[in-house]
Amino acid sequence: MSRIGKKPIEIPAGVSVKVEQAVITVTGPKGSLSRTLPGNVEVAVEGGSVQVVRMNDEKSGRSEHGLTRTLVANMIAGVSKGFEKGLEIVGVGYRGEIDGRTLKLLIGFSTPVLFAIPDGVSIKVEKQTGLTVSGINKELVGMVAAEIRDLKKPEPYKGKGIRYVNERVRRKVGKSAGA
Repeated sequence: MSRIGKKPIEIPAGVSVKVEQAVITVTGPKGSLSRTLPGNVEVAVEGGSVQVVRMNDEKSGRSEHGLTRTLVANMIAGVSKGFEKGLEIVGVGYRGEIDGRTLKLLIGFSTPVLFAIPDGVSIKVEKQTGLTVSGINKELVGMVAAEIRDLKKPEPYKGKGIRYVNERVRRKVGKSAGA
């Protein structure tokens, strides 16, 4: 039995969970999320909690049990509190700014890099070198932050690039003159 899957999920005040056929919809103060459930699990809303139950003991049912419980818990947390991911821009002259629904990054290329901000995500720029990606969908927030980081990954010699907040970049020693 999945240790994570058998834990009930508490529903906070102001959040409603509705299950219709194979679709779960969670609505809260920050918005609404819905997801199609896999066929091997069933979600039951009882009182102030949600319970995920697997239908069979096959390998696919066991693997989807804990995953579905975690996804539903993330949906409930997203519509009540939301999620944030922080990024730092490191480098001389490197900076970012918001222009409508576009993030404009000056990160060492000859022209600025333009990144279209998808729906469901908001990006804030603090002091031109700090970015905060926020939204109610944890998957989308993480994916957008990863796509921004991939535009200029931190390099190991000088540490320049875009990195997550509190990410440690292993530094390498550069070439030294031969003796």
